[in-house]
Amino acid sequence: MRQPKLIKTISEWKSVRGALPQSLGFVPTMGALHEGHASLLRKCKSENSVSVLSIFVNPTQFNNPEDLSRYPATMDADLKLATECAIDYVLAPTAQELYPDGYTFRVQETQFSKTLCGAFRPGHFDGVLSVVLKLLNLVQAHRAYFGEKDYQQFLLIQKMAQAFFLPTEIIACPTIRDDSGLALSSRNRFLTPEERAHARHFPLLLASEFSSVEVKAALEKLGFKVEYIEEQNGRRFGAVQLGSVRLIDNVAY
Repeated sequence: MRQPKLIKTISEWKSVRGALPQSLGFVPTMGALHEGHASLLRKCKSENSVSVLSIFVNPTQFNNPEDLSRYPATMDADLKLATECAIDYVLAPTAQELYPDGYTFRVQETQFSKTLCGAFRPGHFDGVLSVVLKLLNLVQAHRAYFGEKDYQQFLLIQKMAQAFFLPTEIIACPTIRDDSGLALSSRNRFLTPEERAHARHFPLLLASEFSSVEVKAALEKLGFKVEYIEEQNGRRFGAVQLGSVRLIDNVAY
C-alpha cells in the first residue's frame, strides 16, 4: 500500500494544493485515530478524487491544560490507518504554523455554542471554530466530513460555513459504536476495563424512553457524574464523567 504524503508546513501544502483537482475531500482530526475516524476516511475516499486528513492537536479548544497534556500522540499508528484507508495527503502543521498571531484573532458563535458542552467548557467552541475555519481555508476542500458523535460541533461548523459563505460542503457521518453501544472516542482508551464495561449504561439510558430527568437520575444512581442530559434539535444530548474520563453522546429523539 502506498503511504500518504505527509506535509508539515503550510507553504508546502499551498504549493501542492494548487495542482490538485476541485473534487477534494477532507477529514480534520486531532489524531489518536480509531475506527470512527476510519469510517470518515473511507467515505471521504469514496466520494472524492483526492483525500486529505489533517492531524493537529488544537491547543485553543482545551479549557483544561491537563487534558491537553495527556492527549495521546499516536502519529505512527495514525499514518498506518491513513495508509490502510488509501488517503492521499496528511497535513500535520505545528501550532506556530496555524496560530502565527498567537490566537489574537478567533471565531465566536454567541448562542448555540454557549449551551450543552459549551456551558461546561468555556472557550472550547471558539477554539474549535477558529481552527476549523483556518483548515477549511487552507485545504479548500469540496467536502469535509465530521462524525455525529460530536453533533453540537457538527452543527456549529455547518452553520459557520454557511455564515461565512465557505464553498466546502459540511457532511455528517453516523456515530460508530463498539459492541456494547459505547460511541468510539479517543478518550475511551483512558477508561479502565471495569469503567469501559460500566460505560455501556450511558448510551443505553440516553436512547431509552425515559425522560431526560429520569435518565440523569438513573445515571447518577449508577455512579456517573452527569453534566447534562438535554433535548435540542431533534436529538437528546448527554455528557457524563466516569472516573477521569468525560464522555459525550447524542441520539436522534
